[in-house]
Parts: sequence; C-alpha cells; structure tokens
Amino acid sequence: MDLMDIYNRLLSHFGPQNWWPAETPYEVVVGAILTQNTSWRNVERAIENLRRNNLLEERRILDTPLKRLRELIRPAGFYNIKSKRLKDVTAYIVDNYGSTEGLKRCNKDLYRLREELLSIKGVGRETADTILLYSLERPIFVVDNYTRRIFSRYGVIEGDLDYDSIRTFFEGSIPRDLEIYKEYHALIVQLGKTFCKKRSPRCEGCPLFKGCKRLISPEG
Repeated sequence: MDLMDIYNRLLSHFGPQNWWPAETPYEVVVGAILTQNTSWRNVERAIENLRRNNLLEERRILDTPLKRLRELIRPAGFYNIKSKRLKDVTAYIVDNYGSTEGLKRCNKDLYRLREELLSIKGVGRETADTILLYSLERPIFVVDNYTRRIFSRYGVIEGDLDYDSIRTFFEGSIPRDLEIYKEYHALIVQLGKTFCKKRSPRCEGCPLFKGCKRLISPEG
C-alpha cells in the first residue's frame, strides 16, 4: 500500500478534518507556538483567553505586558517560555512584514521563509512548517511524532529517520497539493489520537490494522 492508498483509507474512515482550526492566519501562528509539548485541548483554552481579551492580533500581543500574557496562556503549559516565543515570532512578523497577512502575501521562496522562521529562537522545524502550511499556505509537509510512530510501525519509514528525511519522503510520494498536505497531516493526528497511541494502541478497528508491522513487533 502506497502513501496515497493510506491517505484514502484514512480519509474514508475519519472523513475530512478541515484542520487547522483558526479564524485568521495569525491565530494559526499563535496556535503553532502554544501547541508545543501540550495537547490541543489546552491550546484551545489559552486561545480562548486571548480571544476573550481581544488579543488575537499582532500589535496587541506586542503591547501586552509579558506578565499578563503569561497568565492568559497558562493553560497551554510552559507559559514562561511560550509567552516569550510568541512575542519573538510576532515581533519578527511585524518588524519585517507588518502583519501575518503581509507575510502571507510576500513572494519569497518557501525555503527562504522557512530559514527565516527557523532563525527565531524556539521555532523548530515542525513549528515553522506548521506556520508555512496552515498560515501562509505554502506546500510543505508537516511531520510530527504521530507521523514517525504510525509510519514506522507500519514499516513505511525507519523510526530513527531525521525530520527532513521523513518530510521529503512524503513530499516525493504524494501529489504536491496544499489541501492534501493539510488533510493528510490532520488525518495522521486523528489516527494517532484515537488508535495508534504511544502506549496501549487500539489496533482493533484501526483503518491501517492490516499490514501493520506492530503485529510482528509488539515493542514498536
């Protein structure tokens, strides 16, 4: 089964995910920072705090005292670090492009933008690629821990492959299509949350159960 067969099976099982949930490109940026090392449920609570205080806008975040921002995003965890990261990413956007919409409209090469994002302290490859794909609508495949876990268990990739090797493998194996990239990543997350869990995976009922290497390698 190739990667598009897997995609179609997941899509048939779960249906369209319509991910990333956000009202504006900047809200995606906020979510990408806040979701580091925590669950989306916690991120939603933090974002709702920002929304209730009318702060989901670049310059309002920059104008908010750091102490106040920490309290508002506390539900997302690591709030001391994340408040600083959110300020740093927002300052980069405003200083260089005026707004996230301005960044989205710029005609810079995808990989040049990626290098710019990666140069910001606290922005790793998954966060940068999430911003590029979901906020800026640039075709780059997002790799997360679910991707590594599921596809190594299925025998498609080696579990110790580095991030960019996995990313380029996916990009070379499926159509270069923005919506497929978004939907595939969202479906992988859904599978990882519901069936292919790190511990005690629910193999029965999993849409990829047939052919999973975990059947012969329980430690996977």
